[in-house]
Amino acid sequence: MSDTSSSASGSDCTETRTALTEAEVEALVKGICFKTGPPRTVGVEVEWIVHELRGPRLPVTPERLAAAYEALRTVPLSSALTVEPGGQLELSSLPAASLMECVTTVSADLDAVRAVLREAGLVLAGLGTDPWHPPRRFLHEPRYDAMEACLDRTGPAGRAMMCTSASVQVCLDAGHEEPGPLGHGRRWWLAHTLGPVLVAAFANSPMLAGTPTGWRSTRQLLWTEIGAGRAGAPALEGEPRAAWARHVLDAPVMCVRRDRGPWEVPDDLTFREWIRTGTPTRADLDYHVSTLFPPVRPRGHLELRMIDAQPGEDGWIVPLAVTTALFDDPEAAESAYRAVKPLAERSRSLPAPHNPLWSEAARTGLADPELQETAVACFTTALEALPRIGATTEVTDAVAEYLERYVRKGRSPADDQLDRLCGTDGRTHGKDIRT
Repeated sequence: MSDTSSSASGSDCTETRTALTEAEVEALVKGICFKTGPPRTVGVEVEWIVHELRGPRLPVTPERLAAAYEALRTVPLSSALTVEPGGQLELSSLPAASLMECVTTVSADLDAVRAVLREAGLVLAGLGTDPWHPPRRFLHEPRYDAMEACLDRTGPAGRAMMCTSASVQVCLDAGHEEPGPLGHGRRWWLAHTLGPVLVAAFANSPMLAGTPTGWRSTRQLLWTEIGAGRAGAPALEGEPRAAWARHVLDAPVMCVRRDRGPWEVPDDLTFREWIRTGTPTRADLDYHVSTLFPPVRPRGHLELRMIDAQPGEDGWIVPLAVTTALFDDPEAAESAYRAVKPLAERSRSLPAPHNPLWSEAARTGLADPELQETAVACFTTALEALPRIGATTEVTDAVAEYLERYVRKGRSPADDQLDRLCGTDGRTHGKDIRT
């Protein structure tokens, strides 16, 4: 759970010279994607847009960012600190033995990071997308050059995702091998079906480059526009390990790494085809998997990637607490399963996020009555479960406040952004931007 950011991660294994067969790839992927056992650990990856302290609309030069990030290298942290292509910061926690251990550790790390940035006149902003500034790449390395070239083929969404987006990624153990509320098959299904509820409830990205987009979670829209091969999930029918292994084999290769010079960006080459026509290695497979960005990514544990970054210094704690409670408390997991099950029909059996349910969640948020009703049920269930998993009163109170402020009113932080921009009626220049 402490690996670096998805866009920045490379191979997790030492390079080998032995080429792989399709059967070997299937066996490898099946062996590492779901590490089953009783759920015992939790982790979080929190991404932040970095803004000028004097005002978020003021540009921050790359030189100032580089100086601040160099200063951060001397700060002792428990979490891994990485930089995204556009200069966003990410803290990735170690696997924690409990929700509160995770909250305490990451909160302390964030306090230390904020202190250094404040000295540089900078501040962390919890926003799903940067509302004011166009995409600008801060990191210039072969892998990001290749990523940009690959994603440009599907339009501007890739650059916006790379350089102007941020999220709260919750990492949870895969679950038991056996069926049941905490079984890995149930948790895999729940993550994909609860996912749109989390998108809607925590939507916080209604703008790009100073303009409302008409979507509560523009960040989720960007991921959808990148394409199913790169940012889509496998079909939920069938056994999860086999489905993910097929998805990995049939997904397009983003790039072929080189020791020197630019990395090659092949056109319409799947990993399966690369095996049949070339000699990809285990390290190539590991890197390929790191370039796939589904809303739920199995990395031994489950990485839930659909939640927008949240406002406030501690806003990230609420989605972490809600999600952990709904997955790791058996009673809550069963209640959440029953609550979201009626939503599954709206997906029309299409993989996430390229189906009507996920699209509606990103576009309208909790203005969708069924999503709101389900969110209320899930938040209420989480509130009941949080004391059972050791949550403090402060965390439980934060979840309760979010439920009352947003969920019961069919709102999310995206609505606050729109209100600040347009006035409380949500109108600007005579046009209703919320529909």
